[in-house]
Amino acid sequence: MSETSADRDQYSSLALLKRLVREHGRQHVRSYLLAALLMSIGAGATALSAWMLKPVLNHMVDGEGFKTLQFLAGGVTVLFFVRGLATWGYQVVLARTGNRIVAGVQRRLYEHLLQQDMRFFHSRHSTELMTHLGGAASGVRDALQVVITGAGRDVLTLVGLIIVMIVQDPVMALIALSIMPVGGYALNRLIRRVRQSARRSFAGSAVILETIQETVQGIRIVKSFNLENTMRRRMNDAVREVERSVNRMAMGQAISSPISDAVAGIAIGAVIFYGSWRVSIAGADPGSFFSFVGALLMAYEPGKKLARLHLDIQNGLTGARMIYEVLDTPAQEVPQEGLPELRVSAGRIAFENVRFSYREGESVLDGINLVAEPNATTALVGPSGGGKSTIIALIQRFFRPEDGRVTIDGQNMMDVDLASLRDKIAFVSQDIFLFRGTIRDNIAMGKVGASDEEIINAARMANAHDFIIGFATGYDTNVGEQGAQLSGGQRQRIAIARAFLKNAPIILLDEPTAALDSESEREVQKALDSLRHGRTTIVVAHRLQTIVNSDRICVIENGRAVENGTHEELIAAKGTYHTFFATQFGESATPVKFGAATRSH
Repeated sequence: MSETSADRDQYSSLALLKRLVREHGRQHVRSYLLAALLMSIGAGATALSAWMLKPVLNHMVDGEGFKTLQFLAGGVTVLFFVRGLATWGYQVVLARTGNRIVAGVQRRLYEHLLQQDMRFFHSRHSTELMTHLGGAASGVRDALQVVITGAGRDVLTLVGLIIVMIVQDPVMALIALSIMPVGGYALNRLIRRVRQSARRSFAGSAVILETIQETVQGIRIVKSFNLENTMRRRMNDAVREVERSVNRMAMGQAISSPISDAVAGIAIGAVIFYGSWRVSIAGADPGSFFSFVGALLMAYEPGKKLARLHLDIQNGLTGARMIYEVLDTPAQEVPQEGLPELRVSAGRIAFENVRFSYREGESVLDGINLVAEPNATTALVGPSGGGKSTIIALIQRFFRPEDGRVTIDGQNMMDVDLASLRDKIAFVSQDIFLFRGTIRDNIAMGKVGASDEEIINAARMANAHDFIIGFATGYDTNVGEQGAQLSGGQRQRIAIARAFLKNAPIILLDEPTAALDSESEREVQKALDSLRHGRTTIVVAHRLQTIVNSDRICVIENGRAVENGTHEELIAAKGTYHTFFATQFGESATPVKFGAATRSH
């Protein structure tokens, strides 16, 4: 069997329904049984009210039957009151159960996302995941509830009414029931079209969210490059596709009504024709005929719902299918029991013949050997795409080496507990991410439960305290979406304060000053010099003036460490580093050095 057919079987309607029942139906079986009980009470009340139409009609023509009619009138009133209470009860139970299911699916999906590695996120747009977490999660609830209400309410009601019809007149019941399968066959022809339209609707909704997100986050580029018309076309195309898909779904669902009405009309017409002959010519009991017609009319609505049950299920299964496609993606960062914690004594990091590629056949690291010594700063320089940022990512175990190993104090990082590994590392990048909330909240991300004193002390060490208290609300200043209320230098120093608060023995810096002006760079560099003191530090930089005083400089080119040494040693060697330096400063220039030297002799 091919992979495509296997996937199709795995996510077929029947397979998904079985999985939903297994994973969620069993978990909430008590609630569903209670709802089914209430539905059966309502169905019984409906069937009994239809059966009572026979004595009502017969006693209307009986002069002595008024007392019986009074009793029947009271009975019908009670039946409808009971049916109303039962309907209210099962709707509340199903709503509460459904909301618990949606909440559980969202928590499970989010937990699964947290356990994925970077490859998973690089292959998907964030809005795709937002659509899954938001809208698609409700599909699990909807599919289950359609099945439960169909089986518990509509089937029971229909069965009860069919029993009434058979008791009143078996021949007329056979006439009516023989016509019903025709409508069911016609409705099943619509299922595939509705399923495809629902899928396109979800995909189009994701594109709408994607376009909105890119417009908001990239509004400066949109306006600077006059991209309004381009983004407008993207949005219009996405909205048009969703509109078309929803219209197709609506048409497929709406056509079920005329099909059901036509079939029901034929059945009712046939019953009236035969029944009127039975009463007027053959002398049959008019009460039985009246009760039969009442039961048949009452059976129309649940019969119509059951006829389009498969159509309604498909709407929910589309969302459930999208949820399971994510949940069935193997998680790469599941906590493993029994792994030892990383113990950092000195902080020596070593790459031993490490190979890695993001895409097959496109090597990024090609058997690299590299050492970052403790209590020292190791700078990585070289052309873009050489593998510098990949080295930073591998140390944090964002990806797994394809060959070779990365060790910290001799411990293979793949053989230690992941959380303990990342606890020992503080990371500051060029692209600073600030979370929703205040400056205090963002610094506090470095240490769970940090006190105000610790937060302020970390801000002081990062040269951030002075500008923070300059705001009207100080540390309670809201940073805006992704730190939009702050300058680049301010965001960078808040990130450094976060790293100070973490107080990790290993510091990873990925071009932390590349996007800053000279004044901001000096302030940030002072903070970085303080942060690096006494720690193993690896810094990636293209601007050589920020790393010329590093203890060791490694030149990374084509996935290999082609040169390493101090600034003076590499200049004297007149190799690749000398070429980079001369390109930025000229053959005889001396770069400006920020901060004090960090070398340990």
